[in-house]
Amino acid sequence: SLYSGGRPRHAQLLLPLAREALAQAGAAFADVDRVVVGTGPGSFTGLRIGVATARALALGAGAQIAGVSTLRVLAEAAEADAPAGTVVAPVLDARRGEVFVAAWRDGTPVLAARAVAPDAVAAAAADAAAPGPAGWLAAGDGAVRFRGILETAGMSVPVDDSPLHRVSATTLARLGARADPSPRGDVVPEYLRLPDAELALRTRPER
Repeated sequence: SLYSGGRPRHAQLLLPLAREALAQAGAAFADVDRVVVGTGPGSFTGLRIGVATARALALGAGAQIAGVSTLRVLAEAAEADAPAGTVVAPVLDARRGEVFVAAWRDGTPVLAARAVAPDAVAAAAADAAAPGPAGWLAAGDGAVRFRGILETAGMSVPVDDSPLHRVSATTLARLGARADPSPRGDVVPEYLRLPDAELALRTRPER
């Protein structure tokens, strides 16, 4: 686990876990041809550490690197399970009463990634494109948390324990294998909004 006592331990455990995974495959870092990393949106600390580690591994192994949106990973899995024409909207819990959301219909973007209040998801999607004939499907931990709001707006949400709500490493790897590699410096976290500390500084009243 990356957690001990409820606190993240990404920096301490990420590389050892990567070595362990490679060892189970009978490989080492030198055997890696491409590093694929999820670029978010997500937690600021996790994204920074994940992207920085991926860039360092690619440099050390002389490997290509490709970044993949976490929202696109969720959408890819949901699209495979949805009828043609469904508008798939991955929804991630962004905390602070917001969600990260984007939408695709049959792989074509209809809503650019953004951070919004849950009750604005349906309205934001409707502004981008009319619903497809099969309606809207929302997937992700944000869809689970705000199920009531989304379903009231006419969006379908799979049952809470559906694998469609989880970010699949297999899907991430498949998308990364198909993606064009990027220069290491171009692979950066997709935050979509400012971190809490910076927002606090900007909203702090002057003395």
